[in-house]
Amino acid sequence: MQPIKQKFQIEYTYSVFFTRNLFEISNTSLKDFFLDYQELGFQRKALIVIDQGFSAFYPQLEKQIKLYFKQAVPHIQLAPEIIYVPGGEASKNDPVLFDKLAEAVDIYGIDRHSFVIGIGGGAVLDLVGYAAAVSHRGIKLIRIPTTVLSQNDSGVGVKNGINFHGKKNFLGTFAPPVAVFNDLTLLNSLDDRDWRAGIAEAIKVALIKDARFFEWIEQNVVSLANRDETNMAYLIHRCAEMHTDHIAGGDPFEFGSSRPLDFGHWAAHKLEFLTNFEVRHGEAVAIGIALDCIYARRIGMLAENDLNRILDVLTALGFDLYHPKLSENDKINLRNGIQEFREHLGGRLTIMLLEEIGKGVEVHELDADLISLSVDDLENVQLHSAGAKVSQ
Repeated sequence: MQPIKQKFQIEYTYSVFFTRNLFEISNTSLKDFFLDYQELGFQRKALIVIDQGFSAFYPQLEKQIKLYFKQAVPHIQLAPEIIYVPGGEASKNDPVLFDKLAEAVDIYGIDRHSFVIGIGGGAVLDLVGYAAAVSHRGIKLIRIPTTVLSQNDSGVGVKNGINFHGKKNFLGTFAPPVAVFNDLTLLNSLDDRDWRAGIAEAIKVALIKDARFFEWIEQNVVSLANRDETNMAYLIHRCAEMHTDHIAGGDPFEFGSSRPLDFGHWAAHKLEFLTNFEVRHGEAVAIGIALDCIYARRIGMLAENDLNRILDVLTALGFDLYHPKLSENDKINLRNGIQEFREHLGGRLTIMLLEEIGKGVEVHELDADLISLSVDDLENVQLHSAGAKVSQ
């Protein structure tokens, strides 16, 4: 008998909205979105999950959300309990939290015609998205990111996941949200460290895709570091635009081993674990970018002037570009991250390096000795100055 071959395509459509004061009754962004979900015959529900760290800055948030749904979208029934989970990477490390969300979906009858709404930073959105994606084989997900990092990067993408046995995002899904609402006013909750950390992902995507955008960051680096909201709004919008364009035109579910948006991430993921997540994701990405750019310079790929411009921008934003854990155990711990990254890709090693600002090139091997020397270079940059010349 002849084999049966099947092939089909599924179209995904979702919007990223940019707004302020999302839950003010006068703001119709959410109301207008839910107008498309008013079919008669069954009751749509919504389960809301909030980042506990974020909620501390907005003690009236729960009351405001309940009032908004009661007055603006009465046809969407809120689950009687709003769930709170710890913020940061802790939310992805504790399997009990996943169980808690799945149980809430069950208890409150959140079906596939209903919504799970995540409000928080990228790690919380990863957890919430994973729980939504695997419950009933997929519940509609709405993301409301509360950090620069999640508004310009992870929050607008299609990936969800939690950590497992010390490996980042080992359990996860590709499941797009039905909508993302970026509320600029929510960023007021951030300390300077988290404000700055999110800019690292914008630098990442600018370096591999858009030299002009990098030049804009370069020209506005002082105002960005000083929390200029107008410039931050532009940075978030442009970065989110490039991420969504990449998803639409590339390999959104990562069937191949090419992941250009993970530029700087092989070392970043390892450094996060080596520091027990004391180094935050954006900070680790900044270090990973610097390390890979120094490596690219050492192999003759990246010009010294481009390298120094990149290091100057990262330093001007206030990033540390070296951490002692990079050198621990004669740098073997760090280098183990290469193999772990290869396993995470599910194929041959593919690392994005810079040929010039705005142009990335994929390579399939890294020299361990040159990685070690590049770490030493990073330490010297940190000790002396961002403009230090790194020898080839």
